[in-house]
Amino acid sequence: MLGSRSSSMRGGRSRRAMADINVVPYIDVMLVLLVIFMVTVPLVAPSIVNLPTVGGAAPQQQTPPVIVNICADGNMSVKYKDDSGAQQQENMMKADLNGFIADRAQSHPDQPVVIAADETVKYEAVMNVMSELKACGVKRVGLLVKSQ
Repeated sequence: MLGSRSSSMRGGRSRRAMADINVVPYIDVMLVLLVIFMVTVPLVAPSIVNLPTVGGAAPQQQTPPVIVNICADGNMSVKYKDDSGAQQQENMMKADLNGFIADRAQSHPDQPVVIAADETVKYEAVMNVMSELKACGVKRVGLLVKSQ
């Protein structure tokens, strides 16, 4: 027993297995991969779609919109093109507008309606007209503005 004990104590210290992991090589590999990734990403072009061209295709005809004018004094007028293509303009009140738009939405369901309001008209009045148009069954309602 003494002999086995003295052989383990011969070096003065006992040897232990080292449990630490050396991470420096892993960091080096990660940095190299990062540099490769940073160099190759700008070289990859974004996908560009080249659309085919068709010769002689007629553009789709859009129905001209009904324009609802709201004046500063609260009066309303409606501009539209009738079935013959002639420009029509009618002055009307809010109740008349609802009936006119409901009839127009039944005969021309995809026709857009554009609201052209004076800049001094209250926002609330414009939104009321817009909500009434939506309630009458108009699918597309827009606001007309002038470009700067």
